[in-house]
Amino acid sequence: MDWLALSYSLSSKASGPRVSLWRRLRRLGAVSIAGGPQVLPERPDCLEAFGWLAQEIHQAGGQAVVMHIQHFAGLTDGQLVELFQAERAAEYGDLDQDMAVLEQKLKASDQAQIQSKELQSLQKRYTDIAEVDYFGCPAGLPVAAHLARIKQALSPITTPSVVPQAILADYKGKKWVTRPRPHVDRLACAWLIRRFIDPFAVIRYAVQPEPDEITFDMESTHFGHSGNLCTFETMRLAFGLDAPGLRSLAELVHEIDLRDGLYALPETAGVDAVLTGWLAGNLTDAELETCGIALFEGLYASLLKRPYPSLQTPPKGKKKSR
Repeated sequence: MDWLALSYSLSSKASGPRVSLWRRLRRLGAVSIAGGPQVLPERPDCLEAFGWLAQEIHQAGGQAVVMHIQHFAGLTDGQLVELFQAERAAEYGDLDQDMAVLEQKLKASDQAQIQSKELQSLQKRYTDIAEVDYFGCPAGLPVAAHLARIKQALSPITTPSVVPQAILADYKGKKWVTRPRPHVDRLACAWLIRRFIDPFAVIRYAVQPEPDEITFDMESTHFGHSGNLCTFETMRLAFGLDAPGLRSLAELVHEIDLRDGLYALPETAGVDAVLTGWLAGNLTDAELETCGIALFEGLYASLLKRPYPSLQTPPKGKKKSR
């Protein structure tokens, strides 16, 4: 197994940079070997992160070197993985204790206030830990289930939307149409169509569909909002698409489209800002689609790597599609 190691030195007088570096290493999930170098698994994102840290250390007047290591003398790969697991288990344990405290508050506090503040904070903490849970710590799944139970308790009981099933083969070679100026839901659907349904699909942006076109996210549509589901969620369920990463991507699209506070993925604010900027920049429909497909392909690739069990609970309150 291959590893990355960051060895560095900073002057004791550089207290600010030392504290900042320590916090950054904690967020990266790095472990220290016997008080020596900081270690991460050999991955492109970890290499980039260590590279930036080394640059910042040099700028602060310190010394740093990033090393590629295949084997640590006196330490097996299994033992090193155990160090990572112990760190994540401790973090998951602290989070689980705080969730238990929240459950006690549910019995006496305003649930809406808790949902808007403490629950989102807990879910963000879980997501942050899961992002650096490089080896799938067993403690993560019970914590995810615990968090899901709290979300369930805070959400009113609703009847899940029943989405009619669609046969994938019936939609090959079809023409698709949706409203002009596509935003998050329609762009995500365009990506879903080209990625999983028909890579050569023709997608048109118009107010009035032609008789032979498959409509999505329009009035009197083949695929649209269903109950509390956005169109992307409806299409994913209709075609039975449950590839790893798709559920998390659906949660992100749902939150930007409906803004009901149900999901708190760390990418949400950044993706929303990018999409809003494209509309403000008056990109054409074709340009929006091209950029959108590239964006969602990148997000999907990123979410595939995340050990992020779905924490979906029944959405509440249908809102206008964007």
